[in-house]
Amino acid sequence: MDDVRYDLLAAGRVARILTDELVRPVEPAVTAFVGELVGDAPVLGVLFYGSGLRQVDPEGILDFYVVLDRQADWPRSRAAREANALLPPNVEYHERTIDGRYVRAKVAILTVAQFRALTARGNLDTTIWARFCQPARLVWVRDAAAADAILGCLIRAVAVAAWWAALLGPESGTAQAYWESLFRRTYAAELRVEGGDRPTTLLAGDLGARFDMLLPAAWAASGLSFVREGDMLCPAVSAEARARAGRQWRIRADLGRPLNAARLFKAAFTFAGGARYIAWKVRRHSGFDLALTPFEARHPLICLPRLLWRLKGTGIFRR
Repeated sequence: MDDVRYDLLAAGRVARILTDELVRPVEPAVTAFVGELVGDAPVLGVLFYGSGLRQVDPEGILDFYVVLDRQADWPRSRAAREANALLPPNVEYHERTIDGRYVRAKVAILTVAQFRALTARGNLDTTIWARFCQPARLVWVRDAAAADAILGCLIRAVAVAAWWAALLGPESGTAQAYWESLFRRTYAAELRVEGGDRPTTLLAGDLGARFDMLLPAAWAASGLSFVREGDMLCPAVSAEARARAGRQWRIRADLGRPLNAARLFKAAFTFAGGARYIAWKVRRHSGFDLALTPFEARHPLICLPRLLWRLKGTGIFRR
């Protein structure tokens, strides 16, 4: 399949919708956290996305993507950089106290070249474009050129998502019907713990209007013809094209879980702060405090048997 080649002029309305989202203000604590996180690193930009963006949870965890020009631009070990080059993104866990509030975050890292590659229509990995066709905020950016580069990747993510929605969705339906059908497929292709109603909740409230606008705008920008009658959309997609897309998607669905399993395996060796993240998850869901020692926090694999034994004694595995 050919890649979708979008620029800001061709994307038109899609670019305006996404730009309006990216620049909306966020909580001051989020901005302060990201400023401390970036420090002096020559980062292109930081995207804030996920459930922490959709709904404020003081005890929850925020999700960020750090976009780099080069792997060497983020401080970490050489092994972590090489692992990120091979199978992006790497994920880190960070905690900071901001204005008396404890802020926690998962931080994923990839280069802008990887971002472009992972938002190409022909890429077999659905992870990145499926996330970034959803709302995000650009909470830190180096300069206007970096902002344009990141925006271009987000436009590509929306373009690919809208294309798959047309090919895999109903022959006609509302915009939300197409998005819900697509998100059910993308969630099924990953190792995710969310319930079966998650695709529906992604379209709830004001987000529904956002997705209603975005789908026809993305179809029009990519040259896909469609008929609109009220809220109903009918893209000009042949039965042959649908069948071909179905075969192509099965490849992605079959590959999705092994890819995410490989990322989990990689995370065992590269997830900076992973032990603290696991301790937070245990405390949040069970109330039990692992009370990690500094050595356990730095060397979770070495201390894994001890940590598992400590958890076993609490009865948490029987809950």
